[in-house]
Amino acid sequence: MLTFDRLWQDRRDHVAVQIDTLIVAGWAGRDMHAIEHHIEELAAIGVPRPSSVPLFYRIGTGQLSQTTHLQVLGPDTSGEVEPVVVALADGLWVTVGSDHTDRKAEAAGVALSKQLCSKVVAKALWRYDEVEKHWDDLILRAWATIDGQRVLYQEGPLSGLRSPADLMQRYSNSASLPPGSLMFGGTLGAIGGIRPATRFEMELEDPILKRKIGHAYDIEALPVVA
Repeated sequence: MLTFDRLWQDRRDHVAVQIDTLIVAGWAGRDMHAIEHHIEELAAIGVPRPSSVPLFYRIGTGQLSQTTHLQVLGPDTSGEVEPVVVALADGLWVTVGSDHTDRKAEAAGVALSKQLCSKVVAKALWRYDEVEKHWDDLILRAWATIDGQRVLYQEGPLSGLRSPADLMQRYSNSASLPPGSLMFGGTLGAIGGIRPATRFEMELEDPILKRKIGHAYDIEALPVVA
């Protein structure tokens, strides 16, 4: 069960949400050159090329979290900031999340690697119909703390990714998702390459309506014992 503060127009409420279907859209860039860049940066750490793009990975809903302290197995994981669409009974809502992934396992299988780490989402939602017309202007950002230094890890407008309408149509042949569904909508290339961190901060900015959704979590790498 996730809990969200929903913000729309001049109103606010607080809801508890049961997610029954979790989808991670991979290779969801709109620009084929950007997709190729992401494929190449993953190939640099041993991840095989995808069979097609985009791909949709079904993930166990038990992996969803709103934690501020994420425990992972070993030192080879990293976050990825993504827009997130949440389908509720009264329509579609938007937040920001991190598709945290085990990079060592990713070299053996992307689907497997995505099951091994929690998918962290923020605690605020915007109505999708309030941002749909200026979706491309929304900005994703992430900062990572690496070797004690906080660095800008990802940044760019959502014009670099496929729109939710495109992804939902490709996934379900529909303009929406069933209530209780949550979809991660793709990520941007990492500035300086994919690498592990001890803290991950993520943000979705709406420069038109002058607001932001953010979330951060510390990362604790548990020892790998044979």
